[in-house]
Amino acid sequence: MGSASAGLVSIFSNGYRSLSAPVSSWRTLASSSLYKHYKRNSKSAVFSCLSSSKIELSCLSSKVDVAQTTTTSVNGYFSYHKYDRLLPCPSENGPPRVEHLVVSEGGPVLEYICKSLDLPPLFVADLIHFGAVYYALVCPQPPPSATPEQIRIFKEVTAPSVLSKRTSIKGKTVREAQKTFRITHVEQFVEAGTYLRVHVHPKRFPRCYEIDWKSRIIAVTDSYVVLDKPAGTSVGGTSDNIEESCATFASRALGFSTPLKTTHQIDNCTEGCVVLARTKEYCSIFHGKIREKKVKKLYLALTAAPVPIGIITHYMRPINVAPRLVSEDFIKGWYLCKLEVMECKEVPWPDPVIQQKYCIEDSEWPSKDRAYECKINLLTGRTHQVRAQLAACGAPIVGDSMYMPAAIAEMANPGLNPFGKYKKYTTESDKEMAVTKWFARFGKEPKVAIGLQACQISWDDGEHFYEARSPWWRSGMA
Repeated sequence: MGSASAGLVSIFSNGYRSLSAPVSSWRTLASSSLYKHYKRNSKSAVFSCLSSSKIELSCLSSKVDVAQTTTTSVNGYFSYHKYDRLLPCPSENGPPRVEHLVVSEGGPVLEYICKSLDLPPLFVADLIHFGAVYYALVCPQPPPSATPEQIRIFKEVTAPSVLSKRTSIKGKTVREAQKTFRITHVEQFVEAGTYLRVHVHPKRFPRCYEIDWKSRIIAVTDSYVVLDKPAGTSVGGTSDNIEESCATFASRALGFSTPLKTTHQIDNCTEGCVVLARTKEYCSIFHGKIREKKVKKLYLALTAAPVPIGIITHYMRPINVAPRLVSEDFIKGWYLCKLEVMECKEVPWPDPVIQQKYCIEDSEWPSKDRAYECKINLLTGRTHQVRAQLAACGAPIVGDSMYMPAAIAEMANPGLNPFGKYKKYTTESDKEMAVTKWFARFGKEPKVAIGLQACQISWDDGEHFYEARSPWWRSGMA
């Protein structure tokens, strides 16, 4: 395979974080070993991506003497400093870190990752259990920002003369061989040339450990379970964490040996009704009902301003990046977004005690005397649709730290939104600049809850009908 086949790509964002309590200085993976890695009999190329906003690629090449590291061999594995594993769950999510490896010598995946990234075996085993490690038979195409050295490594490990010798990819196209899959077992064998992606800092969901999950079960049938999802949790997990999910914790609460399966999604910061399938067959059946528009979802939204009764239509930019931008005018290729506001009534703004209890973020809305509870019939189901549409109407959801800042900015400077009523640009170049400035006005994703609940779900013309408990903001109302 050649020495360059040990290509190692390291992606860091905003530094290195502790995976356990801050008092344990080692138990963070020591920052001094950020660029340490093991490589047998060859050099390794290390590519570090140090900024999420401006990618800086640096290429290092060095030999690391194993004797100079702080590890020792015990029973065939390497022994490291004391480590508390991935539990207890940290209360805060730190910046992500993802590592990309090309295997230089075949063997058990856990052993290879430990040696390549200087990580404790127990920690890597936990990452695999969390679903944070992926493989592909062939390394994916480097991004446009790749350095000449990265491109050279990619060409070397994907050269036809090299690939032709690998029986595991015979009969597959390169594109098929580049498809990634989760690694599910610590002893899984990875052959030389295999690509690995390791999410060293998976997104965590501490709320999972605070919930009485049995109390959140609305219904249990032979085919499905209906859950009143708590805010601050993921329905079916994320790309780097399938352990801390509603599906996993609800399955355990019910004593199921077979994990529940996700049939549809609502945002992590949204609470309310979700349907989890008990079998693959019913998962497919429910997906079909969604496609055939036989599933009806009603939401309750707590907004910072009143919303007009009736149908609201926008068009959503077809880019899978948050925040989702919406336009009042039709734009070719953009997704249609429609919702119906059925009711809108004035209610008290949640008091500080309730906001603190549910971790509601203050996005500096100028007037907090009153809020508005809206009942919404979701006519199309786009990611962030309710949040994006209501914010575009000047009525952002209480606690929505992503969309409310942009709504406030538009109120203060009408025309700032290049897709709104008062857009100011006149040329395409002006529009591009306006879109960039508008995108920068949005904030970060809420940490826990916002004023949004999937209050009802029904299908087959109401034959199956379920309701969630009262939303969090009503707990403080007289």
